[in-house]
Amino acid sequence: MRRNEIAKLQRKTRVRVAGLMSGTSADGVDAAIIDIGKDKIKVLAYDTFPYPDAVRRAIFRLVESKEAGAADVSHLNFVIGEVFAEAILKLCRKSGIGLKTIDLIGSHGQTIYHNPRGRRLWKRTVPCTLQIGEPAVIAHRTGITTVADFRPRDVAAGGQGAPLVPFADYILFRDKKKNRAIQNIGGIANVTYLPARCRREDIIAFDTGPGNMIIDGIISLATRDREKFDLDGKIAGKGGVDRELLKNMLQHPFFRIRPPKSTGREMFGKTYRDILYERVRRKGLSIEDIAATVTAFTAASISLSYRRFLPTMPDEMILCGGGAKNDTLVKMLREELGGVEILTSDEFGVNSDAKEAISFAILACATIKGVANNVPSATGADAPLILGKITPA
Repeated sequence: MRRNEIAKLQRKTRVRVAGLMSGTSADGVDAAIIDIGKDKIKVLAYDTFPYPDAVRRAIFRLVESKEAGAADVSHLNFVIGEVFAEAILKLCRKSGIGLKTIDLIGSHGQTIYHNPRGRRLWKRTVPCTLQIGEPAVIAHRTGITTVADFRPRDVAAGGQGAPLVPFADYILFRDKKKNRAIQNIGGIANVTYLPARCRREDIIAFDTGPGNMIIDGIISLATRDREKFDLDGKIAGKGGVDRELLKNMLQHPFFRIRPPKSTGREMFGKTYRDILYERVRRKGLSIEDIAATVTAFTAASISLSYRRFLPTMPDEMILCGGGAKNDTLVKMLREELGGVEILTSDEFGVNSDAKEAISFAILACATIKGVANNVPSATGADAPLILGKITPA
């Protein structure tokens, strides 16, 4: 893209942006197309495109292996780029939206490693994070300028590189009268707290702990891969919670760390899942009781995080992500949070499944317009920064 074309895009009062996202569950690619105007965001289309089985297996081999080499990372980086590009092309065909009407793409990519606490080398501790899904492939296949790789700049500035969606949450959900908690429950769960009359510097946001990751992993093990997740929470709904085990799970050190903080598979991934499953197996719990207990773990860890780290309980919780569809989990949240009104982002015109893809479209638009799009109070970065790397078409 020539410089004058970037300037033209910066001057536009309405920008059409596609957002792409795949979370820690690595279920597939969430794709959304939105129009961003001066005071309004309109969602035009959304869908989720599951990863091909071979690609999903490759992601987990890479994430869980201690022996993956540079060739594996490089190859999968380009493969995921192709899958992400295809998601946009499919969404355009399905929705009837012309590909050439899209001005910009914002891609989160697929996280394969995230360690903002860092590792020691060269006489210093250096943090790191890595999201793959080559933006050059996306830009070339679609012919659309792509903004990607949002996390590294925040990490370079001493931040956690997560959560990044508070910038979009602030734009979409702040209210003059109500204290709101926007609670995303994907593989990992994260909250954005927006007090009434919120300013950007008032935002509190952090990862609350595991979302669907432990539930999905345990169900997969317990059913020997016959089931990949607990649809609508039906299995958990038939079981009882092992309160002793739940109390022990909530002693995990992560829940005592003060925000800013983030987590992922490095802390609640395969190793944690396997140890936990061995414990519940030795206890002789039924699959229903196992599902109920790990679902209660997600609900209780969210409630615990609110009580420990929010200045006051929210008036409203706005749920988004796959966990918003788990009826048993939502029921447990209502029990844990008492008088907090629980809504979904759908009730505000934002599809709960599409919300994170929408968020990265908003982040990309801010990047191209030169607007700082991290929230230092959420990530711990030392300054407001413009996140994302621009790959011209």
